[in-house]
Amino acid sequence: MNKLALAQELKENAYPGRGIVIGRSKDGKKAVTAYFIMGRSENSRNRVFVEEGKGIRTQAFDPAKLEDPSLIIYAPVRVLGDETIVTNGDQTDTVYEGREKGLTFEESLRSREFEPDGPNYTPRISGLMKIKDGTFHYAMSILKSNNGNPESCNRFTYTYENPIAGEGRFIHTYMHDGNPLPSFEGEPKLVAIEEDIDDFTNTLWNSLNDDNKVSLFVRYIDIATGEYETRIVNKNK
Repeated sequence: MNKLALAQELKENAYPGRGIVIGRSKDGKKAVTAYFIMGRSENSRNRVFVEEGKGIRTQAFDPAKLEDPSLIIYAPVRVLGDETIVTNGDQTDTVYEGREKGLTFEESLRSREFEPDGPNYTPRISGLMKIKDGTFHYAMSILKSNNGNPESCNRFTYTYENPIAGEGRFIHTYMHDGNPLPSFEGEPKLVAIEEDIDDFTNTLWNSLNDDNKVSLFVRYIDIATGEYETRIVNKNK
């Protein structure tokens, strides 16, 4: 698999939807994750990321313009002990509660399917990072309709042990813009991860489509100590 330049991937796709990146910094010292949201409707664009505890949540930028909150207001990032959960919906809570009960990442998501937003049937994408005793590994999941048929849910889980420095994986909800929106296909894309959090944040934000981008979250976690740095960028200010 060829390692892709994330900036080029994003610049060539006006609407990847929501996306998760997980990997290891170029110097090998940091576990890295990023999550971004985009929107085409006024309701989807009327959002910001705000910090909540060790994680983040989405919030209406203008509460007066908030319409249906069911699929746009949620906690994309939560932390449980030495695990960081990143998803594109309220299945963050599902994974958090499942892990508390001793379920695996995959088992936790068995109770969930793609989003009920036909005809798009937006995939649920999720990531779980574990940093413990100087080690780091992660998993990613996508739950999607069977080629647009909501009668069947296709479930894919990918696990990455001891990730290589400077490499990560990128998964997003849609292949590109369209009506209906075509679901992501294939395994998460291999992408390069930068060493510096601000460089990586700028690369991502500046490469997302100006009209459709809404918010971006980036976190670098020191694998040796567990300490982390976070960046949040919101289009609405």
